[in-house]
Amino acid sequence: MKKRLPLIITVCLVAIGIVLAVVFIGLAAPEASPSQTVVVARGDMVITAPVRGNLEMPGKAYLSFGITGTVKEVLVARGDTVEQGQILARLDAPPLELSVEMAELQVEMARTQLKAARAQYEIALINLEDAGAIPGLSESEDVLEQRVEMARASWETARLNLKIAELNVESAKLNLEKAVMVAPFDGVVADVGIAEGREITAATLATSTIALVGTGQIEMRGFVDELDITMVELGQEVDILLDAMRDREVKGTVAFVSPIGTVRLGVVSYETVITLEGSHEGLRDGMSATADIITERHQDVLLIPNRAIRGTAEEPMVVVDIDGQHEEREVALGLSDGINTEVLSGLEEGEKVVVGTLPASNTQPNGHFGILR
Repeated sequence: MKKRLPLIITVCLVAIGIVLAVVFIGLAAPEASPSQTVVVARGDMVITAPVRGNLEMPGKAYLSFGITGTVKEVLVARGDTVEQGQILARLDAPPLELSVEMAELQVEMARTQLKAARAQYEIALINLEDAGAIPGLSESEDVLEQRVEMARASWETARLNLKIAELNVESAKLNLEKAVMVAPFDGVVADVGIAEGREITAATLATSTIALVGTGQIEMRGFVDELDITMVELGQEVDILLDAMRDREVKGTVAFVSPIGTVRLGVVSYETVITLEGSHEGLRDGMSATADIITERHQDVLLIPNRAIRGTAEEPMVVVDIDGQHEEREVALGLSDGINTEVLSGLEEGEKVVVGTLPASNTQPNGHFGILR
């Protein structure tokens, strides 16, 4: 018995120490945070679909000559601003210019022959009509009719020859145009890969020699997640934020939504094209951008934080603070952006709703308030 007494004393001391520790911890623990209230206020509820992508200038052209030859002139340099129709470079092409002149002369000859053939036809037709009225006419009516048909055939041939000559002029001019590089739209010269005296051969004919970037329109191309794509429609407003210009917000409009999904890292998304509005000064092709497509907007509505919503999804409720007393109230809710929710009925502007933990003394006996999830 004497041997077991020290052990019993030790166990008792340990137990007393544990009890004291629990008491001290309980005294030192902070009190439960009191309930907080938020005033029901009006604001705008905006639902958006996020897009991540890059700026793109659709007006991009990589120009080259359409015919072989020696470069005669390069009239632009990198960074130059050009207008649609402006000549950028040309080949030394005297044979092509001569071909155009010869084709134009052939057109003039064909027109002269057409006039002569038509006159011959009209004379033959008059002779046939006057055959019975002129006494002593030796030629028979059959011969005169044959001459009319022959004159008509000559007239038709002359018209076809004129048409062929005109086509030859168009073909010669087209070949000459291939030796002249012209800006297809207003833009900025991004690169020049030729110099005067350089030979354009059949092997290098398809190689781009001048790169032109249009500045008239800029688009943003990105992808919308499959969870949001059903809300996106053509013509919706878009707020765009550029990574390189964080203080500049650009407006845009949804111009295209691909019906075909793209799988990236196991996530399905849909390519979306947004047309930028307003000034494009300082914007560059390829800039990274983040956009919010405004899929729905309710202006000047009552808003409460989601933390104030309790009850269930079918019967949402809030706790209203009235002079320090808490009242449970059923509400009808509308749109939510994940932080705040629109209140359709059940609350008035200026009322206070509880968003913190309810004190036990203020909890109604028949009401258990759980946060709506």
